[in-house]
Amino acid sequence: MPYANVILQPAAMAIHVTIVTIVRSCSDFDSVMADSKTSSSSPSPAQNGAPKTAPKAQNPALRMLGLPNFRFKLPSRNWMIFLTVTGSFFGALIYDRREKKRVQEKWSNLVAHIAKEPLPTNETRRKLTIFLAAPPGDGLMSARDHFREYVKPILVSGAVDYEVLEGRREGDIRAALAEKIRRLRRKAGEGAPLEEDDHESALKRVREQFGTHDEPSVKGDVVIGRHTWKEYIRGLHEGWLGPMAPPMPAEAEPAVPDTEKPTENEFISDDSSTTAEEKKKDEKKPEAKKPTGPTPTYLLPSLYSSQELPRSLPDEFQPSSPIAFPHILGFLNTPIRIKRFLTRRYLADSVGRDVAAIVLASSCRPYSDAYQPSDSEPDHSDSPTSSSSLNYEQQHLLEQEEKEWHKSVHKTPENPEVKEREWLDDVVIDPRLGSRMRRFVLAPEEDARAERIAEGREWVLGEEKPIPIPTWKRLWDNYGWGEAETRGKVNLGNIDDGNA
Repeated sequence: MPYANVILQPAAMAIHVTIVTIVRSCSDFDSVMADSKTSSSSPSPAQNGAPKTAPKAQNPALRMLGLPNFRFKLPSRNWMIFLTVTGSFFGALIYDRREKKRVQEKWSNLVAHIAKEPLPTNETRRKLTIFLAAPPGDGLMSARDHFREYVKPILVSGAVDYEVLEGRREGDIRAALAEKIRRLRRKAGEGAPLEEDDHESALKRVREQFGTHDEPSVKGDVVIGRHTWKEYIRGLHEGWLGPMAPPMPAEAEPAVPDTEKPTENEFISDDSSTTAEEKKKDEKKPEAKKPTGPTPTYLLPSLYSSQELPRSLPDEFQPSSPIAFPHILGFLNTPIRIKRFLTRRYLADSVGRDVAAIVLASSCRPYSDAYQPSDSEPDHSDSPTSSSSLNYEQQHLLEQEEKEWHKSVHKTPENPEVKEREWLDDVVIDPRLGSRMRRFVLAPEEDARAERIAEGREWVLGEEKPIPIPTWKRLWDNYGWGEAETRGKVNLGNIDDGNA
């Protein structure tokens, strides 16, 4: 019996394999038949309708030009990302520039009526003084661009004359303003008499002959940037409280004694070229070294309180107004720079308000002597160099700009003789001069009129707002067959009338 099991087991295995193979083949046959039935039951495209149309032939003219036959389709995922990013950026840029233009037009129209007021022939237009200095870590060109872009359009709209005092290095504005004030004091009889050059004396004689005088209105100073404002304050104090003559320079070091003179035999030389070269060297004068630091000051801030007031000191100074000049450098600050690049409309509105107040000159107020800085602003009232316990407003104006100055400004100067830094030192205000300073402000009625101009309900003072002309009509009138309404026309009269 066991022998029979050994013989039957291989036979059973072979029968099992055969049965499995037959079942699999039958299932494959059934699936093939089902697919054939499905394909035969579903109608073909030719039976269901017309066949697919061939792609439209390309325009023969475009084909002869060698242009490919483009097939318009939706862009891919990567193209959608690229178009979304670039489209959003340029959309924000175009919107910002349009709003910036509208804001500047609002403030320009607010002061435009001044340019149309009649002026006598013997009067010169009111002149402002613009103080402009290169920002820390950058050149003067960026400050000039800021002036041309935000300040100058409103000054031109109001027909206001101006002169610019520029400073390329730290201390130039302070020295220029102090010298200007000292000249005024000399004209008033203080110190040595003022020596006028030929140009100034000739211009003065011509003005006296023709009876020309300045317009009887308040002038004013426009100070652009926190760094320029700090120099302006220093120059104002140095000019009115400092001495008229420059301080005595430090004693020069004793001259080094010359070496022993050579003997007569050493002067004798057969080479004439060597003698000529020595003469040329002797004739050359040593070149003066260019100053590397700021111009030395006449008066330190710690000596303000000990100085006497000059006789020519006015009761009130000409009004001044600091203008914001945000300027940030550095690769890591690129996100901040991009944000400001796309939001220039807010800066144009802020600067335009301050410049419009200067041009109108309808309201001035003294600077506050009880200014309360915010928590983020440092308090300099307890500074050891401060000459007063009062917290003046002039000390904190545009103070947020100092946080964005380049790190090179805070480095120790290479010249050891430089003991003061106008940009880094605290602002010190003498109470006798701080109480005489005034600031331009925009009157409430002028601010309300600016809002009406922005809304389109009002225009230039004394004028009606012109009807807006579409762009296509303006182009048609200027370059096409149209005729502008403002253009003069020939009056032919009544052609049908025989007496015409």
